[in-house]
Amino acid sequence: MKRIDAHLHVAADTEESRALMERYDLKYMNICVAEDSEGAWRHQADTYSSIALTHPDRFDWCTTFDLPRFDDPKYVEKAILGLERDFAAGAVACKIWKNFGMEVRHPNGDHVFPNDSLIKPIIEYVASQNKTLLMHIAEPLACWLPLDEGSPHYSYYREHPEWHMYGRTDVPSHQELIAARDAVVEDHPKLRVVGAHLGSLEYDVDEISKRFDKYPNFAVDISARLTDFALQNTEKIRQFCIKYQDRILWGTDLVAGAISKMAPEKQISFIHYAEKTYREYTEFFESGDDVVVEGRTVQGLGLSSAILNKIYVENAQKWYPGM
Repeated sequence: MKRIDAHLHVAADTEESRALMERYDLKYMNICVAEDSEGAWRHQADTYSSIALTHPDRFDWCTTFDLPRFDDPKYVEKAILGLERDFAAGAVACKIWKNFGMEVRHPNGDHVFPNDSLIKPIIEYVASQNKTLLMHIAEPLACWLPLDEGSPHYSYYREHPEWHMYGRTDVPSHQELIAARDAVVEDHPKLRVVGAHLGSLEYDVDEISKRFDKYPNFAVDISARLTDFALQNTEKIRQFCIKYQDRILWGTDLVAGAISKMAPEKQISFIHYAEKTYREYTEFFESGDDVVVEGRTVQGLGLSSAILNKIYVENAQKWYPGM
């Protein structure tokens, strides 16, 4: 069965990595992430656009734009010119990352939310080009809660305390960030918006359902949130997938960059990890039996081939035209 991994960061440029793609009949959509205002992320665009140009049957890519430069009056103009260039080079979407709302601040100290007037013209340009906006806004809700060993996110926040917001008063709440994201969706009804990582509403599909019912231009990918998904009531998740079978995109959020640039032992380690990831992601959706997801035994969804084909392929093509 063909599958599109609609959210990852892997330039599969070695024989072993291509063999993995062949085994699962995969196409990759690589995602650029901007973590600075100086264009250092451009190497991602160069890598992902090049491999997509060379192997269009196996790769597509999503661009982004620099973080705000408040001392540059032409910041917005330059950001739009960069998007124009990348869309012409084949990018099928633009991403806004969680640093909007959680890190980037105006000179007066206020956070720059994703619905800030500064970046509204950039979003409007994306919409005008019939491109999709991929939004990773906020962290999982666990980010704002006490560390819990039973949470799928326990190890991450234990090891990355800089991203753990519990007890902090200097950052927006999860609710504020989601409200800002929802405002973008509502204010641009003709713009397709994909909420990365179950739209940062991974803790309860009912919250995703509320957005689906309210915003016909909103979809989500499941990347890096399979465990959150799988730990909810199986029948509830199955019915969610059936009801919203046109709004869910399959993806993993695997991260490697250009595999050929890794040390040989790390290449082997990554391929093994990727194989395990794809096995778990496919078994959970395809099998109706007990399966293992990140060391936890859960019941698989056993979805029909028609629904699987939508989640695996058709929805990515629908929500990212040009793929």
